[in-house]
Amino acid sequence: QVQLVESGGGLVQPGGSLRLSCAASGFTFSIYTMRWYRQAPGKEREWVATITGASTTTPYADSVKGRFTISRDNAKNTLYLQMNSLKPEDTAVYYCNAVLRSNYWGRGTQVTVSS
Repeated sequence: QVQLVESGGGLVQPGGSLRLSCAASGFTFSIYTMRWYRQAPGKEREWVATITGASTTTPYADSVKGRFTISRDNAKNTLYLQMNSLKPEDTAVYYCNAVLRSNYWGRGTQVTVSS
């Protein structure tokens, strides 16, 4: 069965960095577009970034453009999100997403940006 497991979240000070990972299994990871989303307390889930299977296209939300980098290692079936220059407004639960026949989500990893 399809599984997506996020990791790498934590507490970081403003201006700091974190690298999130999403381990994928149960499907042919390399051919599917993958996405990161986030959901802050009291807000709707919002799209963060997308990466195509061959990493040829990587659009970003305006709020993270220039600070976050999405990448993938198809040999390891793993999706990444490098987050730099973190701001308090980046505080959220971060989810990876795969759209196969259905929409699949991981359980998320908490990122808290606070001094």
